[in-house]
Amino acid sequence: MTQLGDFVPPLVGVAVLVAVTLGVLTAFRVPRPASPAWAILRGTAQLAAISLVLNGVITSPLWVGLALVLMFTVACATATRRLGWSWHRFGQVVTAMGSAVLVTLAIVFATGAIEFAPRYALAIGGIVIGNAMAITTIAGRTFSQEAVNRWDEIEGWLALGATPRQATAALARSAVYSALIPSTDQSKTTGLVTLPGAFVGAIFGGISPLAAGLFQVVVLAAIMAAGSMTAVVMILFLAPVKTKPLALR
Repeated sequence: MTQLGDFVPPLVGVAVLVAVTLGVLTAFRVPRPASPAWAILRGTAQLAAISLVLNGVITSPLWVGLALVLMFTVACATATRRLGWSWHRFGQVVTAMGSAVLVTLAIVFATGAIEFAPRYALAIGGIVIGNAMAITTIAGRTFSQEAVNRWDEIEGWLALGATPRQATAALARSAVYSALIPSTDQSKTTGLVTLPGAFVGAIFGGISPLAAGLFQVVVLAAIMAAGSMTAVVMILFLAPVKTKPLALR
């Protein structure tokens, strides 16, 4: 798209889809029905800005590195806010996500699965960070909610002499499993139910379907590896509770 008029149909389509989203949620009286609509509008503005910026710096290792740091910081802040903001919690999220993302990307590039180049680092890095953020949020919120709901059970274990970590071991494992369900289902249904964005984007970029499929497999494996490590480390931080957690909103 190079002409201003070329942007009109997509923007109209987005506007109609946002209106449908808002209308459906409002009609069903869902709390904060405008949140998804605002998220779409905010995402649109951010993508427009980052597209303009990256157009001139996508081949620069320095600027790509700075972009990844910014992505990671925003992702950690977002996940922390969902789990109940505090600087201590932010440090835990940074540790969980940071270790998982670094190990995953190191494996991807060290094995040669994907060429170590700025544009590929930005693409795979952004995907891994985004999914790690979502998995951190789901794992943390699932564990906290289950700890609240089953606090009598946890107190019973503590009364019998179990350590805080032992008393919540089953909840911790269940939270990790639940957090990985979306990524697991995405991987299992790839090619049957959905054509992932990385696969479609690679084809649109001129790569053969076979090469695009191989790239997508690497992406899916990276998402699962980073997600697994992130969820486990985050739950290791959260699991040893001695007092009933506050219900998250």
